[in-house]
This record gives sequence, C-alpha cells and structure tokens, in this order.
Amino acid sequence: MNRVLEVCVDGVDSALKAMRAGADRLVVCSDLILGGTTPDVNLFYEVRNHLDLPVSVLIRPRCGDYCYTPGEFEIMKNAAAMFHDAGVDSLLAGILMPDGALDVLRMDELVVAAKKTPMILNRAFDFCRSPAEAFEQAKMMGLGGVLTSGQCRRCYDGRGLIAQMILNADGLEVDVTGEIEPRELSAFCRVTAARGFHFSGQKKTDSSMTYRKERPVGELPSGMDEYSVWETDLQKLAAVRAALDAGE
Repeated sequence: MNRVLEVCVDGVDSALKAMRAGADRLVVCSDLILGGTTPDVNLFYEVRNHLDLPVSVLIRPRCGDYCYTPGEFEIMKNAAAMFHDAGVDSLLAGILMPDGALDVLRMDELVVAAKKTPMILNRAFDFCRSPAEAFEQAKMMGLGGVLTSGQCRRCYDGRGLIAQMILNADGLEVDVTGEIEPRELSAFCRVTAARGFHFSGQKKTDSSMTYRKERPVGELPSGMDEYSVWETDLQKLAAVRAALDAGE
C-alpha cells in the first residue's frame, strides 16, 4: 500500500500547489500559521471545485487549547453539520476536559452532529494527559482515525509512541504530523510502519503590495506583519513526496 500524503491548506492557491507537489488528500482550514481554525464554507467549495482530491475540513472554533466553552461547542456542532451537508469527505476535531482527558461525551455529540461523515481526532490528542487512554477511547467511539506527532513537536522524536499506536490500531487509521526532515522519513517509516502523513509545508512570501506604510499600524502577533503571506511550499512538499515514495 502506497504512503498517503495529506496536506493542510488555507487557500486555493496553496491547495493547487499541494496537488502539484503530489498530495493525495487535502485538509482545508483557516489561520494555518496559527495552528488552524474552521474555514469558511465558501473556501471549502472553491477548493473542491478546483481540485479532484478528497477534501477534509478542520473543526476548531479558535486557536489555543482544546477545552471549549458551551458556546464554542455549539459552533463546532453547527459547523460539523454544515460541512456534512456541503459534502466534505471527513472532519478533524478534538475536545479535551480541563484535566487533560478526552471529552468523550462531547466528542460523541460532535460525531452525531456530523451524521455519517468520518471524524478524525485532531492534534488535541497530542495535548491529552494519557495517550493510551485517549487512543482506546477513539477506537471505542468508532472514530475514523487519529492525527498525532507522538506528543512531540518533531514526530521523529515521538516515533516510539507512534509505532506503538500503529501496532495496536485495530483498524483505526493513524496519521503522522509534526516536524520531520525528508532525509529522516525512511528510518521513521521503518521504525513505525506509518502509511499516512499530514503536513502543511508552508513558507513565508512577500506581499505583492507596492505601497507600504513605513510604520506598523496593525495588531498582529509578534513575528507577523501585514506584508507577508504564508502559503504552501511546493518544493518542500515535493521533497517529502519523493522521500515517501523512495521508501516504498
């Protein structure tokens, strides 16, 4: 079975570059540079209309942690239902309790709201207190998969946990995310037997604006500015694709 490259994008141009780089699937979100939030449904439609690839959507009402207020949870359920009706292939979401446990009750409600659309446990898994417990709960809930870096920033450093999860998956799909160099993928795949990979591969590009204010007037987070645009790095993703294929 070929290794699958799933790419997270927050724009149509980035989606097209991901396809050219060899992506097998796409995840659409907004605010990718901040970790990703739920996209506008019209962005989903535009990506779907331009590309013939499976398209999933991130359900995340805001950046930050994965412990949500009742109001935020209602937004998540409504978004799940909306994207089901829009024809999304799967949804990525995750909810934690304040103590770091997976919020099974609200995850079940979210699955119901999504109707029959497959639900993937997102990076909330990497912030939970007990990955073994959350993994078993994901299987019991009948989720479609788990997205993880092995609870490390670099998935190569989390390869031990990832290998254990794949060994005990019992049919649950385990998709790998997090930082890794293309040269590390061959050894990583041998150790973990991973088949699914999820990356964004973004790069910072210069704005096309020729007129620019001399002094900042916006309120963007530190390290960001109004004259930089983040988009899919075609060359970076192509290198990942080549490394995944070379190890087959």
